[in-house]
Amino acid sequence: MKLITAIIKPFKAEDVREAMSEIGISGMTMTEVKGFGRQKGHTELYRGAEYVIDFLPKAKLEIAVADELVDQAIEAICKAAGSGQIGDGKIFVTALEQTVRIRTGETGNDAL
Repeated sequence: MKLITAIIKPFKAEDVREAMSEIGISGMTMTEVKGFGRQKGHTELYRGAEYVIDFLPKAKLEIAVADELVDQAIEAICKAAGSGQIGDGKIFVTALEQTVRIRTGETGNDAL
């Protein structure tokens, strides 16, 4: 099992959720976060004064998947969240040692 963590533009989160459903992945967690990378920040004008916004709003998606679905999930995320513009985000894949469904006690892939 793997844990896929994707940092994407917030308005793309629903598109990614739909893409995950299409390939049979039914669960994910979304957190609203702020960050920056190559996109850096930007300047905004508020009541005549300029403000530098260093941390941009992002959505952090965490998706636990079976090993055989990792490549499909990454491809679906890239397709759904990608615009070809700077700031599209990043995907991190880490090993997931154990998963337990609290309600039933199921473990491993059965808990996903």
